[in-house]
Amino acid sequence: RVRKKEIVKPEEKEAEELLNVSRKSIDEIDNQIFDLISQRTAFARDIASCKEYLEMPIFDESREKVVHTKVRGLAEEKGLDVDIINQIVDMLTILNKNAQNEIIRRNVDGKY
Repeated sequence: RVRKKEIVKPEEKEAEELLNVSRKSIDEIDNQIFDLISQRTAFARDIASCKEYLEMPIFDESREKVVHTKVRGLAEEKGLDVDIINQIVDMLTILNKNAQNEIIRRNVDGKY
């Protein structure tokens, strides 16, 4: 069977171009997000060292409350789903706490 070549309407071509440009922009933003997550996690070393010196636990409930309050306001201001944004922040917090725990463990084991 031979398929007839379809004629692409100008609107379709514009929609395809917009789709491609938008996807490329999202890919670039994703790259920036990962760079920022990497930068955020890099601070775990400093934070872990300070907490260890000050004999503070890794989990700081008051700090996490402050962060969630700030994030809630930013999410509402930007019209984003607060619950989903809180989940994202929770995941970032877990990532940092895991990195801090690893750094402290290395310090205790003398590997750092």
